[in-house]
Amino acid sequence: MSESLQKKKTHLDDADLERRFGGLQRLYGEAGYRRVRAARIAVVGLGGVGSWAVEALARSGVARLVLIDLDHVSESNINRQVQALGATLGQSKVIALQQRIADIHPGCKVIGIEEFVDDSNWPGLLADEPIDAVIDACDQLRAKAAIAAWGITTGTPVITVGAAGGKRLPQAIEVADLSEVSHDPLLASLRQRLRQHHGAPKGGGTGTGAGASRAAKIGLRCVFSREPVKLPAACKIGPLTGSEAPAEVSQLTTIIDGSLNCHGYGSAVAVTASFGLVAANEVLLYLANSPPS
Repeated sequence: MSESLQKKKTHLDDADLERRFGGLQRLYGEAGYRRVRAARIAVVGLGGVGSWAVEALARSGVARLVLIDLDHVSESNINRQVQALGATLGQSKVIALQQRIADIHPGCKVIGIEEFVDDSNWPGLLADEPIDAVIDACDQLRAKAAIAAWGITTGTPVITVGAAGGKRLPQAIEVADLSEVSHDPLLASLRQRLRQHHGAPKGGGTGTGAGASRAAKIGLRCVFSREPVKLPAACKIGPLTGSEAPAEVSQLTTIIDGSLNCHGYGSAVAVTASFGLVAANEVLLYLANSPPS
C-alpha cells in the first residue's frame, strides 16, 4: 500500500464519524439522520454555487457524492468557489473537491466525472449509479432541460438552481416550483423548453400573485431570486436597437446571456454560496423527511 493510501486509511480509521456528524441526528431525528448518512447525491456544475452545495453535503456526512464538471480552477474563481485556492489553480475542479472532501468526510465515496452534461450523455454519465437526488448547478440550458426532464420522468428529486450572477441579496433567495419562478431568464427558458418538448403543464410563471399560485405544478424545485440583476458598468442585456447612439457601441464590453455564468455579471461569494447551501438544504430536508424505502 502506498504511503498516501496508508495515510488515508489511517485517517478514516481514526475519524469518529458519528461525532463529526451527530449534530444532524439531534436536528433530524435518528431515522432522518440515517437516511442522510446513507444518501447518494449527484451535483452537476462545481462553480460558485455547486461547489458550496458539495461542501454542505460532505459536512452532512452523506455516503456518496457524484461530482460532474469538466472545468478547471482559474484565478477568477477564487472570489466565490470553495475549492479555488492558490494551491489548486489549474487543477480539475472535480479533483480539487475530491481532495477537500477526503479531509472533511473520509468515509464518503466520491465519484468524479470530468464531463459537461448535455442532452446526448444524460443520464448515461451516471453509468447506472444509484442516485437519491441531483443538484443541478450548471449554466447550460440543454443540460438543465435534460436533467429536469429525466428527474420528472423517473421521479428522482432534482433541485435546479437559477442565476446567482448579478445578485447582491442572499436574503432574497427563494425556493419554489418552476411554474412559480420569475425574474430569472435561464429558468424561464427552461420552463418553456420543458413545456414545448417534454409535456410540462402550461400556465403561471409570471409572478407571485393568485394567478401564479394556481398554476399547475411542473414538479421541479428551483432555487432562485426575484432580486433585479445589477448590471456591470458599460454592460447591456441583449442586442442594440436602432434608437441607440453609435457612440454607445464601444462601451458595450459584455453581453449578458441570463445564465449562471458570472463572467459578465459581477458575483459575490455571500450570494453564490447561499444559493448552493439552500440547494443542499433542500436535498437534506427531502432525505430527512422522506419515508424509509
